[in-house]
This record gives sequence, structure tokens and C-alpha cells, in this order.
Amino acid sequence: QGQLVESGGGLVQAGGSLRLSCAASGRISSVYNMGWFRQAPGKEREFVAAIKWNGDDTNYADSVKGRFTISRDNPNNIIYLQMESLKPEDTAVYYCASDPNWRAIATSPRFWGQGTQVTVSS
Repeated sequence: QGQLVESGGGLVQAGGSLRLSCAASGRISSVYNMGWFRQAPGKEREFVAAIKWNGDDTNYADSVKGRFTISRDNPNNIIYLQMESLKPEDTAVYYCASDPNWRAIATSPRFWGQGTQVTVSS
């Protein structure tokens, strides 16, 4: 089985920055596409960003374009989400996800992490 472990969440003031990390292991290799989702209280989980297995393509939700950057370190099998200019509406549990199929990574990825809480205070 594959495993995804997120870290880096926390409490930050509006306008601040955070960097989330996700370490992949097991069958989730560096040739898998990776992504981030988030779920705010009382809301459905939503897509945030994705990166192709080789880093050649990325995809972002409109709500985070220009503020969030997804990247990956394939030798160490880690992905990152750099979040800038954070807003209170970015408050959510952030989940790392993975799928070998690029078309599935933004909609129905096969593997999920347990999530890390991000709280942005106003």
C-alpha cells in the first residue's frame, strides 16, 4: 500500500505564508501525479493544485492561482505547497493526494493522506 504523510500546517495571520509538505512512500513512486485538496468546515472537499509526475505540468484552482505554488522533489518523493498571501477563507484541512492518471488527480485520486490543519486568522 502507498502512504502519504502531510506536515507543515498551523496557525498564521492573514497575509502570511505557510509551506505544506507531503512525503510519499510505498507503492506511491515518483512517477505518480500528486495534488492537494482542502476541506473547510461544513463544505465539500475541493481541489487546490496538482503537479504531473515529471513536474512538466501543473494545475491550480482559480481561488489560489497566483498565491499558491506546487512543486516536487522526486529523488526524495516529497511534494510541497507554498502558500502566500493567505486569507481567512483558506482555512481548511489540507490533504495530499496521488494518482498515476493525470486526468484523475484533480477529480478522484486513488491515494489520500490524513490531512493537516491550516488556520488563517483575520
